[in-house]
Amino acid sequence: QVVLTQSGSVLKKPGESHKMTCATSGFTLSSTWMQWVRQKPGKRLEWLLQYYDASSNNYSPAIQGRFTASKDTANFYLQMNNLKAEDTAIYYCARDTVRGIPAVLRQYPLAA
Repeated sequence: QVVLTQSGSVLKKPGESHKMTCATSGFTLSSTWMQWVRQKPGKRLEWLLQYYDASSNNYSPAIQGRFTASKDTANFYLQMNNLKAEDTAIYYCARDTVRGIPAVLRQYPLAA
């Protein structure tokens, strides 16, 4: 049985850092592509990143340089630095269900 268990809620100030943990079981994390997504209040899900290992990953421009993913044997992490008010959201980890490089739909709002 695949189980993903995330760390609890936190309250942070702008400029602070936080490391979010997604504990996994029921599959081999080291050979699985993983994702982080988030949902801001009143907004749709926003894709943040896909991650296999330190050399195989993709990040949304919205978080590039501030957020970094990593893994160990059973945990998938999201290191968030220089937090901003607009980072307030519910964060979800997700496991890709197909083998190989996943197809990712990236949808960014158009400039007005």
